[in-house]
Amino acid sequence: MMAAAALATFQLAAVFTPVVAEEFPTRPVSLVVPWPAGGAYDLAARLMAEYAPEAMSQPLVVTNVTGAAGSTGVRHVADAAPDGYTVGMMGTHAIAQSYMNPNATPLDELEPLVFIGPEPASLAVGDDTGIESIEEYLELLRDMPGGIVNGNDSPGGFSYIAASMLENRFDVDLTKIPYQGYAPTVSALLSGEVMSVTLPIPLLADQHAAGAVRLLGVAAEERHPFAPDVPTFKEQGFDFIAEDFFMLYLPQGVPEARRDRLEQLFYELLNDDGFLQEASELGLVITPMARAATESYLNQRSREVHAILEESGLLSD
Repeated sequence: MMAAAALATFQLAAVFTPVVAEEFPTRPVSLVVPWPAGGAYDLAARLMAEYAPEAMSQPLVVTNVTGAAGSTGVRHVADAAPDGYTVGMMGTHAIAQSYMNPNATPLDELEPLVFIGPEPASLAVGDDTGIESIEEYLELLRDMPGGIVNGNDSPGGFSYIAASMLENRFDVDLTKIPYQGYAPTVSALLSGEVMSVTLPIPLLADQHAAGAVRLLGVAAEERHPFAPDVPTFKEQGFDFIAEDFFMLYLPQGVPEARRDRLEQLFYELLNDDGFLQEASELGLVITPMARAATESYLNQRSREVHAILEESGLLSD
């Protein structure tokens, strides 16, 4: 155990500059979540906030700034004072909106900080639909184009993109109904307002276990640890991957010393054993990456998302 701790300390020392000229932070740091309370982003942020006072010696205050498929929250962070006291959480939505919406925040106004982890989509149906498999789901759509009403977020949000990817990949048509955030989308599925959803598994695992919804498959390379009984699309003979991600970022212009200090503090928090254990219990997959790797990931993912949007007909000429 002591050897493992020593190794982790050595690895962190190799990644981060250990000396910072000023004491920072000296007051609470705001973490802006661009979606309503109750979703996966919010779960991750609030768990981080529980560990922040010990990891950062200051509180981490979670603020939900919602609207416009996540764009409002991203704009809020980009416009914040570049003093290191405002940090944002983002994923695929920020990339998509930067391409789809001329009024959205360009990515070059944001400074990548730390990668948190991936978030694969799953396909779930209401228990009363009678649909038992992905094959039956696709057969129904082929027989009745638009015959399945799917709940998702607004165009540019990840679950909307995942639903569009599914349509494009399997040459089918859904009737897509947008909701403001994941929590109301889950409620719509439970009430029968929609027949299916394309959402992260942690939001649906309890309802699946209780028999209230049926998880048909996870769009990832491997099964999700939170619902190991749910097979991947690939296991069922369908080549389909749709993953979102979590990362932290800053507005451009934060002083280098403060940026580096935040990178170190958040990276250490995300690698804390207690945090990782609780995150796993919530169904969150945490695979932290430092700033350089995060920036590289964002650049690659931006190219992939642009191709997906173009292929799905979500980009205007």
